[in-house]
Parts: sequence; structure tokens; C-alpha cells
Amino acid sequence: MKGECLCGEVAFTIEGELPHLYQCHCSLCRKATGAAANAATFVPGEQFQWRSGQENVRSYQRESGYRSDFCATCGSPVPNQLRGSDWMWVPAGLLEGETDARVAVHLHVASAATWEQETNHCQRIQGSPESLQALHALLQ
Repeated sequence: MKGECLCGEVAFTIEGELPHLYQCHCSLCRKATGAAANAATFVPGEQFQWRSGQENVRSYQRESGYRSDFCATCGSPVPNQLRGSDWMWVPAGLLEGETDARVAVHLHVASAATWEQETNHCQRIQGSPESLQALHALLQ
């Protein structure tokens, strides 16, 4: 499995089968991604290999130990070593290609955003609408 950031500067490979994914709904993950949850996986360090751009990775770490690594060019979250362990945290959105891995766990749902709800009732569009007007028309 290969992965890379938005601009392609930071790239990596994961050998072997991809483990389950998880989604974290805590406020820190929401702020780091700008999304309702942070989808990621953990892989053993020996299965992870940087392909390029490791020198372009920047880090932000809170006193609590929460760490966010990102590409200095495009700002995409990128993999990082999990709190000094032999495991790598890998953002699922960076992964390319097909995988059988699925979200198996939702973490910190007690602190999920109040606007986040199950989306079974939401419109599902295969692509992007032609305009904001077209999008608003779907919601009428």
C-alpha cells in the first residue's frame, strides 16, 4: 500500500496487510483535520517505509503529548511515530489504492461535535455539483 500527502512531497509505503481503521472524534483530532473525525490506522514500524519528503515533515506537539505531523508544503497530516513506540500512526486519507480495511472503532464519541450525526438521511452525490446553486437546489 502506498500513500502520500496532497502535494505528493511526503510519500510512504506500508508492507503487508493493512489493519483495521479507526475514527477519533475528540476535539483535538477535529481541530487537526477540520473534519468530524480523524480516520487513521496504526502499523508496526517495520512495515512502514518513507519513500520521500521526510525532511518536509513538521510537527506540533501539545504538553499533553498529542502530536500532529504535517507536510510543510500542503499542510496535509502525515504519519508519525506513536509516542515513542515502534508503531506508526497513519492518516487513512493519504492511502492510495484498494484495501479491505474498514473502520472498526469510533473513539471519543462522547466528545463528538454536536453537529455530527449519523448521515443515513443525507443526500449522497457521486461527484461534485456543478455549482453552489445546484447544491442548494438538492437540499430544497
